[in-house]
Amino acid sequence: MSARSTFMHLAAEVGILFGALFLVSVLLPAIPGHRSPAVPVEDAQQSTGSESRPVDHSKISRTEMDDAQANEVQAVHDMTTGHMDAHSLHMHMTEMRPQTPSDATRANEIVRQLRAGIEKYKDYHVALNDGYKIFLPNLPQPEYHFTNYLNGFLEALSFDPARPTSLLYKKTSDGYQLVGAMYTMPKRATEEQLNTRVPLSMATWHLHTNLCMPQGGQFRNADWSKFGLKGSIATEEACHAALGRFQPVIFGWMVHVYPYEDSLDKVFAMHHHME
Repeated sequence: MSARSTFMHLAAEVGILFGALFLVSVLLPAIPGHRSPAVPVEDAQQSTGSESRPVDHSKISRTEMDDAQANEVQAVHDMTTGHMDAHSLHMHMTEMRPQTPSDATRANEIVRQLRAGIEKYKDYHVALNDGYKIFLPNLPQPEYHFTNYLNGFLEALSFDPARPTSLLYKKTSDGYQLVGAMYTMPKRATEEQLNTRVPLSMATWHLHTNLCMPQGGQFRNADWSKFGLKGSIATEEACHAALGRFQPVIFGWMVHVYPYEDSLDKVFAMHHHME
């Protein structure tokens, strides 16, 4: 092998290594459900139809999950039940901008491409075969996130409306019904960057913020009215005073799209319009 070939081979391996490190350390933590926590049997209730029973998510947080796992449960719960406005202490949302004709045109094109790209996933088995993973399949949820982590990695680098990070399904008596999708961006993204993907006059992107978690080993005895994504503590000072651990931002930017709705305000709603 020539010296040039050897150099090119080593350079390629270094590039792959740095790419993998970038994926693990920067991009995957921005995607909810980048790993599925093992919920204890007593906390995981099987759904027996399209309706799901309420779940005490603070109880789940008191198990031996780590911070990321407990927060993923609550974040997904908030994203799919319309509770995000109520939890404004821990939610940062982009402000709606004045709508322009070009924004509406672009939004309609996103919907068109998204529908075409996910049409085959109306059969959820196809999604599973294509690498989508169900987040917490045994925990009753209004919507289930099927996440493709490769897509999440690619989303941080470029935008393809037909390639969402996650697919959103409702549980049915015989499987899952596709209702929407979720796009993601790293938390460092600016609002201008978000706007170039999905117009901020049409959709509201959101971040989960100001999180205070109890010290390790204190989950079972923690006061969950203060800690976590539903807690009252929302500043670093208050968190330190409560002997907690503060995170200004968890995950990355997210936006839901429901392309089968009949109007753009419903298509880009914060959560699905449940019947």
